[in-house]
Amino acid sequence: MIDTLKERVNGDAGLVRRGRYLTTTFLLEIGAAAWLIAIHEGRIVAVTKGPFVMPSSSFALRTSQAEWDRFCEMRPPPGSNDLMALIKRRVLKAEGELQIFMANLRYFKEALGKLRRERVAA
Repeated sequence: MIDTLKERVNGDAGLVRRGRYLTTTFLLEIGAAAWLIAIHEGRIVAVTKGPFVMPSSSFALRTSQAEWDRFCEMRPPPGSNDLMALIKRRVLKAEGELQIFMANLRYFKEALGKLRRERVAA
């Protein structure tokens, strides 16, 4: 599912505009899997799947597979619906240069929220 992040984010002109001053690479670790996500001026330019020996990133977001699955539900339960709620519950660890993460928090919330399961048409 992480592989679709590039298309989903880059397809949202408003989100790309919101991140127009953001250029960074961050590590997203979900359970044992890891991805380096490179962003240039709000556009995701690369999503690289690990494993990595010594990944180079500004910051890292780490959580368990079970917590990530709850976050990605179409309607996640309270406490699993927001990155800051996950951090508050101590099930998501944010490490590294957090100024970049916090200064662009809305961008990251909306970008990772794009991975939520979509409603299936009946």
